[in-house]
Amino acid sequence: MLGNHFYNETIRRTVIGFGTLFNNIEIKKKDPTNGEVIESEKVALGYGPKQKFLYRLFENETTQKVAITMPRMYFEMTGISYDQSRKTSPIQKYKSVIEDNGNELRVQYVPVPYTLSFELGILSKDQDTGLQILEQILPYFQPSFNITLKMIPDMDEKRDVAITLNSVNLEDEWDDSFLNRRMVIYTLQFSAKSYLYGPYNKADIIRQATIYETLGTKAVGRRAAELTYTPKATTDLNQDGQVDANDDLIVTADDDFGFNSGFNIL
Repeated sequence: MLGNHFYNETIRRTVIGFGTLFNNIEIKKKDPTNGEVIESEKVALGYGPKQKFLYRLFENETTQKVAITMPRMYFEMTGISYDQSRKTSPIQKYKSVIEDNGNELRVQYVPVPYTLSFELGILSKDQDTGLQILEQILPYFQPSFNITLKMIPDMDEKRDVAITLNSVNLEDEWDDSFLNRRMVIYTLQFSAKSYLYGPYNKADIIRQATIYETLGTKAVGRRAAELTYTPKATTDLNQDGQVDANDDLIVTADDDFGFNSGFNIL
């Protein structure tokens, strides 16, 4: 009922763009006597809910399997909601020229604004390690950080997506028992102002526009006028040494051109 199948992968691109922000965070251990770095470690990042990683952390307490190491980070998309504040006219379109011939266009309606919610978690053995990771994230969000995503490659459509930090929560799961593993968890909530797109269609370039006007009034016999507009080349496109009607016929959407106008009384 709604139409033919299409899949622009815009939600997937937003998820990947969000995760990429945090895939190069490191922690460093320094010698307290001279401040030199003695160990550097890249923090692992995975997609999934917090419960999945907590289960794997404590799995080796009752089995022989090796638990995941800390520190590590996780993220997941937690919700999608329509954003009324960014709505634009639904009948607007934008166009992209098909590069192989220049005589066809891809036409698509403007996207629909949606906000995607994300949760980012930091799991660490101690407070200092967690803070070291946290301080590599928070300064960039004031409270938002913009990333540019190529939403529809076929349309060469790029959009700036604002990612806003909404809250930071701390859990320190340690009951002073040396038999239990201490775990510090920072949970960060984000929202990404993204877009969803419908399908795009191919269309021919308009080479002639015709307007009909009625002249006169009711008291005087009316007559109709036909006005026509066609592209007018401004450069020698066929390289024959002159700019004429032959150049007008091969004007493409990427060229710099004007208009020929015609007027005819019907």
